[in-house]
Amino acid sequence: MTGEPNTRLSDLFGLAGWSKGELARMVNRQAAAMGHPQLATDTSRVRRWIDMGESPRDPVPEVLAALFTERLGRVVTIEDLGFGRRGRVGKRRDTGTREHPDGMPWAPERTAAVLTEVTGMDLMLNRRGLVGAGAALTAGSAITGAMYDWLHSDPAPAARPPRPDGSFDAENAGFDRYEAAPVGSEEIEALERSVEVFRAWDASRGGGLQRKAVVGQLNEVGGMLAYRHPEHLQRRLWGVAANLAVLAGWMSHDVGLEPTAQKYFVIAAHAAREGGDRPRAGEALSRAARQMVHLGRPDEALDLMKLAKSGSGEETLPRTQAMLHTIEAWAQASLGRGQAMRRTLGEAEELFVSDKRDVPPPSWMQMFDEADMHGMQALAFRTLAEHDPAAAGTAQRHAKQALDLRKNGRQRSKIFDYISLASACFIADDPEQADRYARLALVSMGETSSHRTWDRLREMYRLTGQFAGYGKIEDLREEIERSLPRSVFRKAGGAQI
Repeated sequence: MTGEPNTRLSDLFGLAGWSKGELARMVNRQAAAMGHPQLATDTSRVRRWIDMGESPRDPVPEVLAALFTERLGRVVTIEDLGFGRRGRVGKRRDTGTREHPDGMPWAPERTAAVLTEVTGMDLMLNRRGLVGAGAALTAGSAITGAMYDWLHSDPAPAARPPRPDGSFDAENAGFDRYEAAPVGSEEIEALERSVEVFRAWDASRGGGLQRKAVVGQLNEVGGMLAYRHPEHLQRRLWGVAANLAVLAGWMSHDVGLEPTAQKYFVIAAHAAREGGDRPRAGEALSRAARQMVHLGRPDEALDLMKLAKSGSGEETLPRTQAMLHTIEAWAQASLGRGQAMRRTLGEAEELFVSDKRDVPPPSWMQMFDEADMHGMQALAFRTLAEHDPAAAGTAQRHAKQALDLRKNGRQRSKIFDYISLASACFIADDPEQADRYARLALVSMGETSSHRTWDRLREMYRLTGQFAGYGKIEDLREEIERSLPRSVFRKAGGAQI
């Protein structure tokens, strides 16, 4: 017992709105349902956890994580509650500090355990009580500070050798932990093909409909990683885990589960690095940066991009570097730094054309083509146009080029291009063209399940206000209002595109 309050647990307890007696009773009920009927928690013990920093014995931390996950509608882990793993009463271990949140970076044997815990919690999540989009997000600077040295170094071998049967003596991180078993190259190939299917679906329809399937697949891969395979297979499994975690994070971001999305991006970076794929780790962190820009936190996005770019390693292909530069440029545009944005986009263009494609791109980069390059440039210039309206014309040009190049199956990207184009036309005082492209976006939106499209459409709706007296635009505003949930209009802050 530290004698100091457990501020993490206290903050979550306040959000949950329980009394200490209610929490004690729920812990006992949940523990009994999990096969621990002997547990007898009372109000005074809950008070010691919160006010005195006492760390409860197992299985209480797991029980609490499940209860708070259910209550708050987002994944809550043992570390989020301020507890160390397998803690003993009176000897609480701090798992994170301001500089190193959640005990990051994790030891090699911890990554699979954390992956399995987070996915297990996510799968049982009841989303009745979703919290605000920015709640519980770790600052980009905190992630960067915690992971900088680790990402720049080579992966260390596992701290403990495998058991004679080949499996690790790993901690039981989840309630429905996949029973570890060896897999061969054919099973891993099937997993790799499933990633491609999920990725194509996400690009076409958005993340909402397949998110739980991706999380379930990732949960099983976490169980597989608890078994020590031959090195070449283990590295491929880590690669599958990284790809699935990025998809789970992107899909979570797509449906507004922001804290959960960030957890998956960090897990993906850990998994990629354990598999020896630093460029993939950098790309995973760049997703977290894109999330930060979308949520109106571009300064933190730039912190993450510094880590993503520097930690990707010398083997990063020029096209991957170009993609990273476009995200950095978007963050700079959000801050109104036009000169820096243009310089960064210029570097991105040079890197993009310098890629001779003599080295096959990794599977996770195959979506970033010339159309995406123009789409990101359109997004950056349209964002800058909020500060400098002269940038709207360049945004329109890039958005049109992106639309001309878009392939079938990239429906969500087309919607974003239409919204960028319409928004730039509104800023350029061209409501006729803006109305045309806005309606094309609206026609396509019914085929996707993406909260991000709602956020961006809401930002475009804001731009229509100055033309509210025009007949066409008034009709457009009414159509947008019918298309969007009322909660989208009530959101505070929000996307910067």
